[in-house]
Amino acid sequence: MAVAVSSCSCFFSVMSSTVKFRYSVSSQSCFSSSQRSFGSVTSRGIIRNRGASSPNRDSSSSPKSNREQKEGPSQKKNAGQPKDEKPYLYGDGNSGRGNARGYQPTAYKSFGMQRKDKEFVIDLKDQQAEPGNLQNAAFLNAVVKVYCTHTAPDYSLPWQKQRQFTSTGSAFMIGDGKLLTNAHCVEHYTQVKVKRRGDDTKYVAKVLARGVDCDIALLSVESEEFWREADPLRFGRLPHLQDAVTVVGYPLGGDTISVTKGVVSRIEVTSYAHGSSDLLGIQIDAAINPGNSGGPAFNDQGECIGVAFQVYRSEEAENIGYVIPTTVVSHFLNDYERNGKFSGFPCLGVLLQKLENPALRACFKVQSNEGILVRRVEPTSNANSVLKEGDVIVSFDGTHVGSEGTVPFRSNERIAFRYLISQKFAGDTAELGIIRAGEFMKLEVVLNPRVHLVPYHIDGGQPSYLITAGLVFTPLSEPLIDEECEDSIGLRLLTKARYSLARFKGEQIVILSQVLANDVNIGYEDMSNQQVLKFNGTRIKNIHHLAHLVDSCKNKYLVFEFEDNYVAILEREAAIAASSCILKDYGIPSERSSDLLEPYLDSVGDDRAVDNEFGDSPVSNFEIGFDGLLWA
Repeated sequence: MAVAVSSCSCFFSVMSSTVKFRYSVSSQSCFSSSQRSFGSVTSRGIIRNRGASSPNRDSSSSPKSNREQKEGPSQKKNAGQPKDEKPYLYGDGNSGRGNARGYQPTAYKSFGMQRKDKEFVIDLKDQQAEPGNLQNAAFLNAVVKVYCTHTAPDYSLPWQKQRQFTSTGSAFMIGDGKLLTNAHCVEHYTQVKVKRRGDDTKYVAKVLARGVDCDIALLSVESEEFWREADPLRFGRLPHLQDAVTVVGYPLGGDTISVTKGVVSRIEVTSYAHGSSDLLGIQIDAAINPGNSGGPAFNDQGECIGVAFQVYRSEEAENIGYVIPTTVVSHFLNDYERNGKFSGFPCLGVLLQKLENPALRACFKVQSNEGILVRRVEPTSNANSVLKEGDVIVSFDGTHVGSEGTVPFRSNERIAFRYLISQKFAGDTAELGIIRAGEFMKLEVVLNPRVHLVPYHIDGGQPSYLITAGLVFTPLSEPLIDEECEDSIGLRLLTKARYSLARFKGEQIVILSQVLANDVNIGYEDMSNQQVLKFNGTRIKNIHHLAHLVDSCKNKYLVFEFEDNYVAILEREAAIAASSCILKDYGIPSERSSDLLEPYLDSVGDDRAVDNEFGDSPVSNFEIGFDGLLWA
């Protein structure tokens, strides 16, 4: 598989093999290799140079012969991104981001972990184990090859899908009839098959859950033959620096298992390209190549310490790979056990500034060298009703927060404050110790997953759309930006995508994607990628709201107001009459996506939240030009 290199000097890529996945992240990339007979598939990096900080996605080439293969924003340089930021590629060849977390696990039972009250726990105490022999065939038999057929949505033509393509990656057995692999290895899957080492039979696998945030997927295989004489892997503790690590998988270049060896070079909170999230990650120097994604990494005792998922590509660095640690894996499995699905990692929803400057601390009446300053609170977070701009967070659940935004981690180590948040589950409560106007107080905040105004992934896999008199409306999303290319989206829309925050849950940026030419819309044919702000004078909240307004309209005219004060007016009766003809001429099965057939329920209630502008804040840490600010 060929991995396309983005214009930036470094990037992350994910690695699944066979189909060509390209996830370029401003400086991060992940690998996934995939075979495709119709040309390379471009996967978009979740870590975007935001410019475009985006999540890693398996890339796919456009199925249309007349469409040029375009590089998404994640493949372009991030303006103002710090030099030390690294690009990641998925081990399967796709680009993505990685995270690190840290506490020490010991061997587990069941899902490869010890269970306690149906939860997967990691023993923080070091455990002594007899060194295992990685050449043992029975030991390596737990690692399998994954064959996935993908059918990605066509975001420019949202009523259809792109041509299918295939990819390969790795996975491993964790007990209870289940396998672990990377989420990007089975993104937009239509069929997943697995094959054991030394076997010539492929077995159909079912995807039970996909954790986009942490780039982990849980598979199951019903065939008893597949599990015959199978020994699940055991999870080990979080390793230390310079600990030996061995990566096993099925990378590009052969059909047999591959083993590479290295050492742990760093453990820190890392950007996960696929999920556009910041979680604990293990940096290693063992070779990770397309197809390695989803494969296990072992310590000298033969215990699995994590899942290979992305690499760092740079002209100035070599052999930098990333492994999802067992602490993140256990969080994903516990979440699945609790809810029957993956509900996501929670966030605090605040933009924080470091308090290293003595004058800055004195101005906010912070006596000691501790705490981080709240500069902005997201309107959709629960912290919006608790925290205020100017508050200084000095502790989280009793753990003191340093002026650099770090907290104690193991012995003689410190780690980013975001690590503590990632240990929580959606709906959990955290106790914050803050200083407000010189007074210390304790507050409780409920943590929930972040609400993205412009999503990195589309829930359900298919984008929403509405066609009215040939005008095609769809929500703005990162996959659409990647597919259309930044130049055709326009600077104003890109600025909103990168710097505007959702003002209420369910808010979307609705754009006029294109106009299907017809006599009823003469004069509007050249319009494309324009944000629609109002319909008949009513501010639009999301595409479902727009569909409701159009359906309930009794006026003679349909009036659409766009950005830049442009207006498009159609006669309502003529628009209705032309609808069926337009759908037939362009071979479109329906004038709207199935989700818009449901009755519209107003979840906002207060239109003042819609009219109130909110922006000028970087959406992710990749949009921040220096490390003095950070999102938690």
